[in-house]
Parts: sequence; structure tokens; C-alpha cells
Amino acid sequence: MLKPIAAALHIMLIATALTACTNNSDAEIQPARKGQITIGFSQIGESSRWRAANTRSIQDAARIQNVRLIFSVAGLSQQKQISDIQSFILQKVDVIAFSPVVEAGWDDVLRAAKAAKIPVILTDRAIRTEDPSLFTSSLGSDFISEGISAAVWTKNEFRKAPGPVNVVELSGTPGSAPAIQRRAGFLEGIDGDTKFKIISSRTANFSRADGKRVMAELLRSHDDIDVVFAQNDDMGLGAVTAIEEAGKRPGKDIKIATIDAIHDGLVALSNGKINFIAECNPLVGPQLMELIQDVFLGIPVPKRVDTRETVFFRENVDQYINDRKY
Repeated sequence: MLKPIAAALHIMLIATALTACTNNSDAEIQPARKGQITIGFSQIGESSRWRAANTRSIQDAARIQNVRLIFSVAGLSQQKQISDIQSFILQKVDVIAFSPVVEAGWDDVLRAAKAAKIPVILTDRAIRTEDPSLFTSSLGSDFISEGISAAVWTKNEFRKAPGPVNVVELSGTPGSAPAIQRRAGFLEGIDGDTKFKIISSRTANFSRADGKRVMAELLRSHDDIDVVFAQNDDMGLGAVTAIEEAGKRPGKDIKIATIDAIHDGLVALSNGKINFIAECNPLVGPQLMELIQDVFLGIPVPKRVDTRETVFFRENVDQYINDRKY
């Protein structure tokens, strides 16, 4: 059964303070204060405005909640992220949190954290493991619902079209949870309707530049594209540029549905160049700090905590653009 699409809500930004530490590839460590919880956090990378906003939210929330933060950036490398976690274990932090680069391959390092009695919280992305006891909780977006929302919009937009409706998919980092789950959600949302055909699915690495390059290649090989399903705004914005350079009108000649709701995406939606955006909220810092403090105090926490999110259409987007800080 399809999950209902939430009505558009105004997302209130959490009041922020100065950032707790700088964003370098090596760990940045705040000095400890008496009674502080110490957490080690490994960020996946800083390749987009969404990810930068996610980092700022975590750093700001740590400062506000008087949490000592040891912060590292993995640079999209799983091996670097595993090294980060091993370093946190050696430093005997109280809690480890990280946004996994890919889904698989974490069991060994998480067993080491479990043996050291350090709880682990996943943020933004999930992992694939046969031993769910290796992590305490997972905080982030429901990627499957995001994909479902994009599919439901697509079906509604083309409900009167005789078909076929040809869809191309721009997918994110191979093996990553959002790339896998957003595709699964989109397919679930299409629900076997044979009118909708995914004629090509190409990796564009959640990158605006790759989105433009891949879309340009698709336009050269397909002259019958009706819809682009881009798994994030940056790839969708790259597709907008490629479509315009090919002499077509994005949002009209070729419809575009994306995920994230960054400022640039909302502007493109307002201008009619993108048609639909499902939100993926990066501002998880306050929720993460609440989870960490409960875990530290031994308070039971849910295995899964979803962030609050909504969807945007051209008709409702203008009232939100000025409030979007990322």
C-alpha cells in the first residue's frame, strides 16, 4: 500500500550558534569540559549544499547541547570512514555516529565498537547487516517514501496520457542507501503500471556536473523522454541545463521530479523548470543530540527515527524559498 504524501509544512530552522569545529578531512577535536559526553562523528563528505547543511546542523547542535564533538570527513571513502571509526574506538568516545558511504561492509568495525561497549548511531543512511545489534539506532530520511512520492506524482501527472510514458532515472552513488531505496520506492510507487517505462537508469553520483553530463548523453540516445526522475536536486539541476542546451524546455517538454529540496531546487521548481520535489531534511542535529543523550543515559531509544519531511509543488513553493538556508 502506498504511503500518503504529507501536506506541505513550514520547516522551522533550529536556532544556530557558531560552528563547533572546522570541516577538514582529518578529525577536529573540541576540548573536553567537565561532565561532557564525547561523540565521534564521521561525515560522508562535503560535496553538496545539502551535506554542508547537515554538517552545520550537527556541529551547532553539539555546541548548544554542550556535547564534545570529534568530527571527521570521509571524503566518500568507505576505507577512510572505517579508519575514522577505529580512531574513535581508540579514543574511547562515549558514542559513535556516522553517515555510511555505502550500505555493506561495516560488520567488522562495528563489532569492534560493540566489543568496546561504544554504542553506534547511524545518521542519514542505513547499513545492510545480518546483526542489527551492531548499531543502537538509525536517524534519517525515509528514502523509500521519497521515491514513492516521486512515482505517485508521476502517475498523477500523466494519468490522462495514453502512454507509454518514458522515464529516465538519474541515480546516486552506487551501493548507497538513498540510491538503492529511492529506486525501490519509485518502482513500488509505479506499482507495475505498464504505461510507465524506465527506458534508462544511469549513475550520476548525486552530482550536478554528472547529472548534466549523463542527461546530455541520454538526450543524444533517446528522443522520446517524457520524465526525468533524479534521485537528488543536484542531478536534476544538471539535467535542467542539459535539456536547455539541447533546445528543449525542462518542466514542459520533459517533466522532472527530484528529491532533497535545496534552495536552488526550490527556485527551479518556482520557475517551472522542475515539476516536483520530495524533501530530504538535512537538519538532523537536534534530533541526533537527543538520541545521543538518551543512549548515554541508558534510556531505551527506537531502532529507527525518521526526520520530518514534506513535498513541494510549483503552487506552494514560493512561501518556503526565502526560509531555505541550504
